[in-house]
Order: sequence, then C-alpha cells, then structure tokens
Amino acid sequence: MKVVVLGAGVVGTAAAWYLSKDGHDVTVLERHDGVARGTSQSNAGLVSPGDSTAWASPAALTTFVKSLFRSDLGIKVRFSLDPQFLSWCLRFLMQCTQSRAHANTEVKLRLAFYARQCINAIQEETGISYDDRRRGILYFYRSQQSMDAGVKHMQYIADRGLAIEVVDRERLVALEPGLAAVKHQLAGGVYSSMDQTGDSSLFTRSLAEQARVRHGVSFRFGTIVTGLDVEGNRVKAVLTDKGPVACDAVVLSLGPESSLLAPKIGIDVPVYPVKGYTATLPIDEDKGPTMGGVDEDRLIAYSRLGNRLRLASTAEFAGYDRTFKPADFNSMFKTAHDLFPGAIDETKAVLWSGLRPMMPGSVPVHGRARYENLFLDTGHGHVGWTMACGSGKLVADLVAGRKPEIDTAGLLYRN
Repeated sequence: MKVVVLGAGVVGTAAAWYLSKDGHDVTVLERHDGVARGTSQSNAGLVSPGDSTAWASPAALTTFVKSLFRSDLGIKVRFSLDPQFLSWCLRFLMQCTQSRAHANTEVKLRLAFYARQCINAIQEETGISYDDRRRGILYFYRSQQSMDAGVKHMQYIADRGLAIEVVDRERLVALEPGLAAVKHQLAGGVYSSMDQTGDSSLFTRSLAEQARVRHGVSFRFGTIVTGLDVEGNRVKAVLTDKGPVACDAVVLSLGPESSLLAPKIGIDVPVYPVKGYTATLPIDEDKGPTMGGVDEDRLIAYSRLGNRLRLASTAEFAGYDRTFKPADFNSMFKTAHDLFPGAIDETKAVLWSGLRPMMPGSVPVHGRARYENLFLDTGHGHVGWTMACGSGKLVADLVAGRKPEIDTAGLLYRN
C-alpha cells in the first residue's frame, strides 16, 4: 500500500519506519525543512516509564487552579477565552478523579514499557547512535515531606511493574557521584533502573535516514497539509499546499498541530499545546551527572547526552506561542549551578521552547478514525519521546490488520 504519514517528528518517523518495514510505500509530509524540527527537536531526553503518571488528577486540579494566580509554579496557565482551550480544560477536569487518574496511568505505563522495548530493538537492529544511556533515572527530593509524598506517588506504578529503589542520600550519591556537592541538601530519592536517556532529535534524524536508505521512505519537507480528499468512506489523497498526494492509507502524527487539522477533516482530537523550555550546554566529561535525573521539588529534569547537559522545565498553557526570553531559563541555570558546581557555562547554552501535544487524560490516541483508511498516532504529551516507538509499532500493526503485540485497551480512538 501507499501510506502517507503526516508529521516527521519522532512519533511520525517511528511509524514510517515500522510501516516501511512491512513493505509499504511510505511518504512522510512535514511542514518544517527537516525531521525533528518541532516538538522532537528538544526535550528532557528522558525515556522514562517512571514518568507515566497521568497529569490529570485531584492534586493536579489544585495546582492547575493555583497556577491561574501564581507565576512561581512549574505549571503556568495564561487564561484564554479561546474555545479550544476552554473545551480542553473542561475535558481535563473530567479526567481529574482518582479513578480516571489511575486508569490513565496504567494505560500510559503499559505503552511506555512496550515502547522502551521497541526503541532498544530499533537500536540493536540499526546500530544508530543517539547519545543514549541505559543507567536509569534518579527522582530526588529536598525534604523528607516531599520525599514521602514522592515515594507514595511512585509506588503506584512500582506495584504495576516498574522496578524502583527508594534511596537515602548516601545511596543516591553512590549511584550518582555528580550530586555529591549537594548531598546534604537532599533527603533522598527514587531510583528507576528501567528508565534511560537519549537525544530524541538525533534518534529521529538517524532513524529517518535508515528508513530512507533501507526501505525507500520519501520525506517531503516544507509541505503544509490542508485537508483530505475523500471518496465514500476512504481517503484517496492528502491535500497540501504543494498539491494532492495520493494514498491508500494515512497516519496522522502532527503533534500539537493535530488539533488544527482535525476539525477540517471531521474528527475530534482534543490535543492542546503545552509549552516547555530546554537549555542544552556543553559539559566537561568529568563533571556533572552520569545519568538522567529530576529535581522533583524544583520540577527541573536533566539528561547527560554525551558531552552535553540537557535541562528542561515548565508546563505552560500559552496556546501556540513558541517564543521565549532569557529570563525563562533562570531557574534552570540556578538549579544546575546548585546541583553541579562548576559544570556549566550558561553563556554557551542553546535555548529552545516547544509545544507538547497534550490529551486531557495524558493518554495518546491511536487507530482508525472516521474513514476506514485514516489512522491516528498523536497526543503523546510530555512523554512522547518515551512512547514514540511503541506507538509506531502499534499503528503499523493496525494498518496491516495484524493483532498488535500490546493490549490496546484505552489506546484506540473512539469514533
């Protein structure tokens, strides 16, 4: 079949890889001038089943409301009368019960476990390098109170298969010598040995090249999708600003732009963009962290990507605004200097902000939507890098009419 994938981020590229391995003639349409130029260009670098807890919960509801009036929280909300924002907020509120939070977390965790297997299998098959480290991730706390709450929080997913170790400050520094300078500022943490790190942009570019060379995948950049040409119950072509692209099947993986196209083609995909910030800095090989980590009290994540340190923070509801100013990164740099004295020089930082495609319940959506040959693979939110390869394999199975390897309960689109 001729399959057209909409979007060349890590999610769309992973789908293209698996579809092309099945022997399909795959074309990827992308509005940017290359792969991984949107959401996948920069993130915390964490491939983290340990971060599978759904955002929507009773506690998150309280934080969301507080963020309307305070600017010092990790979540920042610019209130808007935009109908898309108001509709998303209403759906988010409906997901903030404890029962929904647990159900959504279990679905995310199932996909995250599967996706971790898939990304590692891709690397073993292709040999691609993306500054990955499989040493685990440390989630650490600055007070006993926050640690007690964090351990309770992590225990729920630990009871469902995540291997964790609760560590005191001595064990924490033994695992991560890079934190020795601040040992006495930390109460302890949770070590998730199943988590890993890597550069999503480097992975996506490398996988796209493998897909092109090995399986003939075609990437058309600078191409804006405007709609679909439908005949009966099937899509016969994707409409773009460069003309129609004929197809036998379509996979929609447009990240935060998915919700802009969806109304034009008659489907309901409640994705809303949530802005995040990252800074990437050169680091001395003998300094800084040796694995990924999250300062849970300051809500700042980091990854060691070869000789670079990636810092990430903030979840900001600001529509499709991707702009930033230097002050947006001050808390990141302050924390990095605090945690790893002498390891960074922020004047050499590469600054970035981008949009995460969030679903109200934090669970991405897959599968057939409205037309018999239109498939969704979008809404991966703050853990898109974690889930991308598992989602790609799942969608390739659905397009092929195979029974997926993963239990699809809670992952499929409801028409």
